[in-house]
Amino acid sequence: MKLWQKEESIDKVFERFTVGKDPELDVHLAKFDIMGSRAHTQMLGEIGLLTLEEVTALCKELDNIAQQILAGDFKIEDGVEDCHSQIELLLTAELGDIGKKIHSGRSRNDQVLTALKLFAKAELREIVTLTKSLFDVLITLSERHKEVLMPGYTHMQVAMPSSFGLWFSAYAESLIDDLIQLKASYQLVDKNPLGSAAGYGSSFPLDRLSTTKKMGFEGLNINAIYAQMTRGKMEKSVAFTVNSLAATLAKFAMDVCLYAGQDFEFFKVDPRYATGSSIMPHKSNPDGFELVRAKCNVLQALPYELNMILVNLPSGYHRDLQILKERFIPALFSLKDCLRIVTAMTEALEVQQHVIESPKYEAIFSVEEVNKRVNAGMAFRDAYHEVSSQIKAGILNFDRDIQHTHIGSIGNLRNDLIQESFRKEYAFFE
Repeated sequence: MKLWQKEESIDKVFERFTVGKDPELDVHLAKFDIMGSRAHTQMLGEIGLLTLEEVTALCKELDNIAQQILAGDFKIEDGVEDCHSQIELLLTAELGDIGKKIHSGRSRNDQVLTALKLFAKAELREIVTLTKSLFDVLITLSERHKEVLMPGYTHMQVAMPSSFGLWFSAYAESLIDDLIQLKASYQLVDKNPLGSAAGYGSSFPLDRLSTTKKMGFEGLNINAIYAQMTRGKMEKSVAFTVNSLAATLAKFAMDVCLYAGQDFEFFKVDPRYATGSSIMPHKSNPDGFELVRAKCNVLQALPYELNMILVNLPSGYHRDLQILKERFIPALFSLKDCLRIVTAMTEALEVQQHVIESPKYEAIFSVEEVNKRVNAGMAFRDAYHEVSSQIKAGILNFDRDIQHTHIGSIGNLRNDLIQESFRKEYAFFE
C-alpha cells in the first residue's frame, strides 16, 4: 500500500503507468534523500516537534540506511513507488510510530526536489572534475605539438596554416565557456527548497535556514510557491550546461573522425580505442569518437525535451514533472561517460608530424605571400590580386616560413592565459 493511499484499491495497470521508471531511477537519489531527511529530522528536534531521543533514533537509523545504500544493498521493494517511500517504510518498520513522524512539515514535492537538487550538485561537481581532466590533456597536447603545422579549413576547403597546438588549445578554451555556464547552473541549483512543502509552506514553525546550512546549500528558495516552481527550471538550466559541453565534445569528435581518415591522416587513433571490420582487414575505425559524436548530439536535444514537458504548465506541482527524471538523470550519466572516454582517447592520439609538407597544402601559404607584399608597402587589395593572378598562372613560389606573433596565433598561443582563465572559473568549485 502507498503511503498516500486511502481505502480504495488502485488499478494495477494505472499503478504501473504512474510509477513509471521511478523505482529504477530513484536508487540514484536515495543517498540524497537521506541527507535531506537527516537535516529535516534534526530541525524538527530543534523546533520541539521531536524529542532528543526521537531525533537520535531517527538519525541513527537513517545512517544505517545510508550504509545500505553505500554498500549497494538498498532496494526499492515491489509495490513501493519510490526511494522516499522506501526509506520512510524502513524507518517505520524499525522504529514504529517514531518513523511516522519524520514527514511532519514537508511534502513529497519539496522532499523530491531537495533530493534532486542535492543530486544535481554532486553530479555537476563531478562533471567539473572530469572537464578539468580533459582540459589538462588538451593543454598538454597543445604545448607538446605547438610547433607542428597542420592545414586549417573553411568551407571544408584548405584555408590557412594552423597547428596542432592551436587546434588542441581551441578546444581547451571552449571548455572555459562551458565551465562558466556550468557555474551559473550550479548557482541556480544551490538553493534549498525544503520546507516549502506542497508549495504553500506549513503551519509548523520550520527553521528553513537551519536545514539550508545542514545540507550545505549556499542559499534558500525563499518563497514557498517559487521553490516549487524551480522544479523543471533547475533541470532545464542544467540541461543547457549539458548541451554546451556536449556540443564541444561532439565537434571535437567530428574533427578527430575526419582528421584520422586516410584522406587526411593528421592523427592515428590508438588501437585500444578503435575497432576493425568484419570483412575489410585493413580497417581501424574510430568508433569511440563516433559514439561520442552521436551521444553528444542526442544530449544537445535535452533542453528542448525538457521544455516540451514543461511548456504551458501553471504554477504548483503536476505529475508531468515526474517525467523529467527519465530524461535528466540518464543524461548526466551519459555526459560523464563521454567526458571520461574522450579524455582517455585524446591523450592516446598520435599526431602526424609532417602533414603540412604534402604538396596539396602548398596553397595555404598564399595569405603569407599577400602579407609579405603588404609589409613591403603594397595596398592589401593590390597584393591580393597579384598573388591570385600568379597562383592562376602557376608561377607563384610559396614561402613556407611563416611568422605569426599576435596573441592566439600559431606563433603565440598564450596557453598560459587560457590556463589562468580556466583556473579562475574552476576555483569556484574548490
